Amino acid sequence: MTKQEALSLFNQMHPDFFSQSSIVNMDETEIMEEQILELAHFDKSALNIPVPENITFGWYQGDAEKLLKAVAEVEEEWAQFDIFKTVDRVFCAMARVPDPEKPGLFKNEIASFCVVEDMGTHELGGRKIKIGGPGCVGTVPAFRRKGIGLKMVQEATQILKEEGFELSWIHWTGVGHWYARLGYLQVFQWNKNGII
Repeated sequence: MTKQEALSLFNQMHPDFFSQSSIVNMDETEIMEEQILELAHFDKSALNIPVPENITFGWYQGDAEKLLKAVAEVEEEWAQFDIFKTVDRVFCAMARVPDPEKPGLFKNEIASFCVVEDMGTHELGGRKIKIGGPGCVGTVPAFRRKGIGLKMVQEATQILKEEGFELSWIHWTGVGHWYARLGYLQVFQWNKNGII
């Protein structure tokens, strides 16, 4: 996909993006990336990401309050987003850990989370493209540096492929090198002033 094609899709998905107050008020030195992965080329088995044995992955089924607490540990502002309050399409890595209040028993804790977004169907070169992507990806500090977040994004990307999305889009990231490990490619960068 060319930069111009990616920009066309971006403008369809995010009209008037650079006039939003959250963008206008950013620091000028802060440079973000947009990344894509064509899901026809995604092969989950191409990268083996080991994680601790007590980790499982799946759609979040717990109460919103517990999820919001975990989200706030990663990014307090995200805890205000409606998507986390309704627990709709939130995918998580759950850790089975000893329960300090009940010796000998275990409980499940949220280790990592992301929203699996449907970004809509958009026009590109006379054809319609169904776009989705993992968003608001975070790992609770106690569970970082164990491969859990990356494995969770890999699983979420596989879900998008199985659901018939053609393109997975990582929007507004400063850690593009991390997503690149799964095959995501940078299509352009931007700052508060627009496309770089």
